[in-house]
Amino acid sequence: MIAAKPTTNGHAPTTSQTPVGGQSALTSPKRLARIAGVLYLLVGIFGGFAQGFVYPKIYVAGDAATTAANLIANSGLVRLGVVADFFDNTIWVFLALVLYRLLKHVNKSVARAMVVLVAIGAGITMLNAVFEFEALRVATGAVNLSGFGVSGSNALVLLFIDAQHYGLLIASIFFGLWLVPLGFLAYKSGWFPRALGVGLIVGGACYLVDMLAAFLVPDLGKAIHGYVTIPSAIAEISMVVYLLVIGVKTTKPTSEPILRTQQEGRS
Repeated sequence: MIAAKPTTNGHAPTTSQTPVGGQSALTSPKRLARIAGVLYLLVGIFGGFAQGFVYPKIYVAGDAATTAANLIANSGLVRLGVVADFFDNTIWVFLALVLYRLLKHVNKSVARAMVVLVAIGAGITMLNAVFEFEALRVATGAVNLSGFGVSGSNALVLLFIDAQHYGLLIASIFFGLWLVPLGFLAYKSGWFPRALGVGLIVGGACYLVDMLAAFLVPDLGKAIHGYVTIPSAIAEISMVVYLLVIGVKTTKPTSEPILRTQQEGRS
């Protein structure tokens, strides 16, 4: 528990040095920040495995036979990827809740919006993982589609993976949108470098640009994808490192009022 009250400058709350429950209340924000850092790191690990390693191994746009063959050849890996997606998005929700607790003093409405955006994005991504798993079941014959023939089954596999592909693009709206309130809260809190808050907001905008380009001008979207996501990656990695290494910047209360009281008592 943190004994706190707003400062006159409207940024981070001042934290009392009074121990609460046998522990200094000043350590609570740092502890929450480091918990958030660990959760954010796990989100990156599980998400990177599922969407950065497994997914590119199976999906070949417009090629049903190759996509189905990839699913069969990597069936164990795909199952791990689906489970990693579930872990990734569950942890993402808990990350948002920890960050809400850490930053709700800045603006409770904005902090709530951040949690809602994460919950929507996590739900969409988990649904996309179901499409991937169903494609695996069709490709490996777990679902009896003999009436469709091999080419028909392969076409259905590609349809499922296509649905996952475009579903992930839709989910990227929320991958970006949640960074905007997070960046705002970090900027206003006084607990993080302001450049980090600005970087998160810019990174969120880059996610949206990437998604819009992919839907509206696909050729341009493919050309800029590798570049437009760089600011997002830099901002999120910087946030993870800062949470893990620094936690939050807390201002120690000055001892001047105590000294003044002591001097007045002596006089």
